[in-house]
Amino acid sequence: MRVSRLVLSAALGATLLTGAASAQSFTVAPDDMTLGAAKAKVTVIEYASTACPHCAAWHSEVWPAFKKKYVDTGKVTFVYREFITSPPALAVAGPALARCAAANNNGGKAKYFAVIDKAFDVQAEIYGGSDARAALLKAGQAGGLTEAQFDACLTSQANFDAVTERVQNYAERDKIDSTPTFVVNGKKIEGEQDLASLDAAIAAAGK
Repeated sequence: MRVSRLVLSAALGATLLTGAASAQSFTVAPDDMTLGAAKAKVTVIEYASTACPHCAAWHSEVWPAFKKKYVDTGKVTFVYREFITSPPALAVAGPALARCAAANNNGGKAKYFAVIDKAFDVQAEIYGGSDARAALLKAGQAGGLTEAQFDACLTSQANFDAVTERVQNYAERDKIDSTPTFVVNGKKIEGEQDLASLDAAIAAAGK
């Protein structure tokens, strides 16, 4: 899903994006959410939005096989970086809940990814007309949040500000303007990728 400058401006206060990302942009940062071996030969970064249908499709159709082949075997360090697409409220709610789950009772990264996975699962329900709060509550509960914790998380301006600050950084520093975008050992690949395409990119990166 291409992110328009209007959406970025409205949701993030972003300016026009110019220039190229530096190599430093694609190194693993302390606040990154990661899976797999910490120092694998290949690092794959995904920039995705929980409001993006293409991202949801990738996580449904490709992610399980990708995770089994590369993440669970320690061949790849996988990094998930949050992004905002329209509607911004849904795009921010997913990662906000995931960060709350990770921080709740030392839930950690496993809880973070449980929320993100479920947020993608319920995206179609929301776009199909289901109650957004009820659907998002399922995502929060997947990460161990109670309904009270869910409400506290989504009514915290600080939580929303934290997400938008990270995304602002990705947009400006990493020059990301579409989702999903993948970066394989520093090489950017835009758009929804099938497993064969990622296989090729990872093979080339590992040489």
